[in-house]
Amino acid sequence: MADARPPRPAAPGRPAHPGAADARAGVANLFLGCEPRRGWRHATPSERRTRIDWAHCVKELVDVHYPDAERIVLVMDQLNTHSPASLDEAFPPAAARRLAAKLEIHYTPKHGMHFARGWYP
Repeated sequence: MADARPPRPAAPGRPAHPGAADARAGVANLFLGCEPRRGWRHATPSERRTRIDWAHCVKELVDVHYPDAERIVLVMDQLNTHSPASLDEAFPPAAARRLAAKLEIHYTPKHGMHFARGWYP
């Protein structure tokens, strides 16, 4: 992987410093589902991070991994693609309603990482 910025050479009293960041060569996305008490996890890679990709991941979760579940609890970040509206875009209305009816969605706090790092406004 190429450096975005060239490394800084060593100088008297200062060690060499690697480049600050790697050059990006595109993006990839990974949806991760897990059930910690059961020790289960499932990763679904995708080339993009779209509403349709998320909706298909949820459909797999509902229909393949938990077909008999009455309710599936999802704890997710607040990315705009992570919403029941994405199901409406990906599937016919009846299928989208069926999937959404099984979900109980909890979003993580918008600024939760600030508190985890000890930063308080």
